[in-house]
Amino acid sequence: MRAPRAQYPLIWRIMDALEGFAELVWPSRFQPGLPYLMLLPALVLVGVLVLGLIQIGDASLRTLDTTTFLTSENYTLANYQRVLTEGFFFKVASRSLMGALIVTLITLIFAFPYAYLMVRTPSSALRKFLLVALFLPFFIGQVVRAYGWLIILGNQGMVNDALGLVGVSPMRLLYNYPAVLFGLVQYMLPFAVLMLAPALTAIPNELESAASSLGASWVKTFRHVVLPLSKPGLVGAGLVVSTLTLTDFAIPAILGGGTQDFIANAIYDQFFRTSDQGLGATLSLMLVAVGSMLVGVVFMLFGAGTLAMGDDRK
Repeated sequence: MRAPRAQYPLIWRIMDALEGFAELVWPSRFQPGLPYLMLLPALVLVGVLVLGLIQIGDASLRTLDTTTFLTSENYTLANYQRVLTEGFFFKVASRSLMGALIVTLITLIFAFPYAYLMVRTPSSALRKFLLVALFLPFFIGQVVRAYGWLIILGNQGMVNDALGLVGVSPMRLLYNYPAVLFGLVQYMLPFAVLMLAPALTAIPNELESAASSLGASWVKTFRHVVLPLSKPGLVGAGLVVSTLTLTDFAIPAILGGGTQDFIANAIYDQFFRTSDQGLGATLSLMLVAVGSMLVGVVFMLFGAGTLAMGDDRK
């Protein structure tokens, strides 16, 4: 220790000064309370979230007076009755839930082989390429990516131009439900891969080698060894993708063209277009309730997956 201190005296003086300042601000006798102090920002954040939900809950019990455009002072369940009875909101909710299910299934189907190849490939160059390709989309905003698909899939876009070269007339590839699902799958794919990779890394290569040495084919090894052991990653990836899809706003708004709205788009319309804060708050709370129930059901059936704070033994 003496040689480095003699070699870098300035650095050691700075470190000593920092230690002295830390001891002055937070004496050693207070060290047992340090973990609780570190939890304070998280508790404040949760408290702000709870207060926000309480305010939204209060707004959901007030209706909009269309003559004065002021919210009523009396509490009523009219907004909830309207959401549960009007066909428009049922259609939007069904479209959102079905979209979340379809996007989750397709995303997991594409993400699993990508993550498996990235984890298992012996080629360092291929692994680096897959990692770069995985993280590159995070440097591009969701709105920018959605507008990029407008350029690619538009009537005068690259895809229709390519189809025209082979004699195929332009196709309507935008402003429909498949276009929204396509954009959501492309956006959610990196999230799913990031959730699956740790689970696949935790599976020892020796298990697959042992199954092969016992005569199991690659398909049987994948079905009876890899797939069951990767369940925590599948559960975590499925939860992340489904909840993000259920609450997505930009891609349905841009690729759907206003005809394929999800719940988040309906909430935006109520708050900022019709100024009906009560109805918007009601939709927000119902979205939170549906998402929470979805997560709760998955937790009960499959466990918490890679989202758990410990070993998931289910």
